[in-house]
Amino acid sequence: MGDRWHLEVDRSLCIGSAQCTHLAPDSFRLDSAMQSHPVDPEPDAGERILKAAEGCPVEAISIALLGSGEPVFPPED
Repeated sequence: MGDRWHLEVDRSLCIGSAQCTHLAPDSFRLDSAMQSHPVDPEPDAGERILKAAEGCPVEAISIALLGSGEPVFPPED
């Protein structure tokens, strides 16, 4: 069984660019306020979700390993 992640979108940072919805349309949606939210906050790990987080122009998306909370994105310095 593969890793599972915990996704969060910092709505105070989200500018509604919709990059995440273009890069991972099954994982992110924009709400009526044009802000992103994860469709499933605890998905299976996936390259498209990681690309969406990396593609966010304001780094509003964070990904951590489910259970341990170890950061996946953004990486710890």
